[in-house]
Amino acid sequence: MDDLDKDQITLLQNAFDAFDQEKKGVISTDFIGTILEMLGHEVDDDSLKQIISEVDVNGTGELQFQDFCGLAAKFLTEEEDDETMIQELREAFRLYDKEGNGYITTDVLKEIFRELDNTITPEDLDTMIDEIDADGSGTVDFDEFLEVMTGE
Repeated sequence: MDDLDKDQITLLQNAFDAFDQEKKGVISTDFIGTILEMLGHEVDDDSLKQIISEVDVNGTGELQFQDFCGLAAKFLTEEEDDETMIQELREAFRLYDKEGNGYITTDVLKEIFRELDNTITPEDLDTMIDEIDADGSGTVDFDEFLEVMTGE
């Protein structure tokens, strides 16, 4: 965690918390691939298995936040400044805001999460969406999307 700055730790904490549905302080290693994709890093299945075996040395199938940060530190580079990251997230948002309304529906967001991880249960998905769509509008604008992805 020493290699991470405060903003990166906040970003990781938000990603971790979104998948720690029961607030037990651990996440399933099944979510690692999804979280890395959300952070902009695609890894193939073999690489993912190797990554998981390196961080889940006891084979529990769960990761604590500290271990998760150690894993993520390998993927976060300081070269990528905030402006670049925001621009990449804006582009990703635009892909899903096909009509250019300035928002995406929570149904579209569910589809995004399903595409990223087809093992998410409908209940976990609903919990995540409820957390993201705090105002219950059924839509997520870019600022809300950005907040989910960056924790700012």
